[in-house]
Amino acid sequence: MRRETGGARPPRAVLFDMDGLLVDSEGLWLEVEERVVARLGGVWTAEHQHALVGGSLDRAAAYMLELTGADVPPAVVGGWMLDAMAERLGAGAPLMPGAKDLLAEVREAGVPAALVSSSYRRLLEPALDAIGREHFAVTVAGDEVARTKPDPEPYRTAVERLGLDGPAGVVVLEDSPNGLASAEAAGCRTVAVPALLPIPAAPGRTVVASLEDVDLAFLGRVAAP
Repeated sequence: MRRETGGARPPRAVLFDMDGLLVDSEGLWLEVEERVVARLGGVWTAEHQHALVGGSLDRAAAYMLELTGADVPPAVVGGWMLDAMAERLGAGAPLMPGAKDLLAEVREAGVPAALVSSSYRRLLEPALDAIGREHFAVTVAGDEVARTKPDPEPYRTAVERLGLDGPAGVVVLEDSPNGLASAEAAGCRTVAVPALLPIPAAPGRTVVASLEDVDLAFLGRVAAP
């Protein structure tokens, strides 16, 4: 059930993470990572996946090579992961509970929205077919910035591309510590929806159990000075 939050003014913009926040992709990633690590001669577990939540493809490839000791170029390992994940997303990306309703509410209210992901553009495109690309004025992929999450560059880039003069009144929804670090370093208010890792409350951050607990009025209260 959504929260009753009163008549708060809506935020200036809402920025969404993708994996684990809008798209229930962590199970898909676990399958892909297990397959790639097996190809490298190792064994992958959920604990290994947790170590990479919210990180970049380059970091994942380096981690896998360190784990297995395989003599394979990191770019090749990254390519295997992209190929497998693009195939899975192309078959359909399941949405997280509450994602569809929240995206529709933000769009119907005319509030600018952006999708900001560490995933590469090649993976954003099939995922956008499932999410609905019409919900976003701007999308930022992990291979379109020099420094990905937890660096603030992805969220600063989204704010700039939306034509805003700064992060005031902007709310970011994230599920990972890396993503929250990126958004908060960019100066945005945040709503954490923990998926695989626990996330504590912090100044400028609100923690909820699910997107089903979030509506536009709630986001307006989060964005209020």
